[in-house]
Amino acid sequence: METALLVLKAISQPTRLRILLLLAEAELCSCELVELLGVTQPAISQHMNVLRGAGLVSERKSGTWVYYQLQRSNLGQALQWLSRAVLKPRLHANLPTAEWSRLDQLLADRQQNCDAADPQPCCETSKKGCS
Repeated sequence: METALLVLKAISQPTRLRILLLLAEAELCSCELVELLGVTQPAISQHMNVLRGAGLVSERKSGTWVYYQLQRSNLGQALQWLSRAVLKPRLHANLPTAEWSRLDQLLADRQQNCDAADPQPCCETSKKGCS
């Protein structure tokens, strides 16, 4: 789950997502990314640090130039985990057992005390309310 969180955080920023989409087409040096995205070299460096930290890109140095490549396998693994976790959360999401137990209790209470088609009135009368 930690790796998936790093990947999701990394790709949630629009410029970093744009970088990944460009790198999906070709290996690019940082100066090319500056030109393509219209951002500064320090901004590219900061974005690349996040993307490298998430395992989404690797770099290759050639003289004074740094070239970046997309690491498709790491991105694929994180997206596969997310897909499995959403489809079968109890098998793949790695949430603490106590959270699943609280969810089970909440759902049992809702089934017993609320109209399943419209839980809003039940939420309004509960201690914490819903939002």
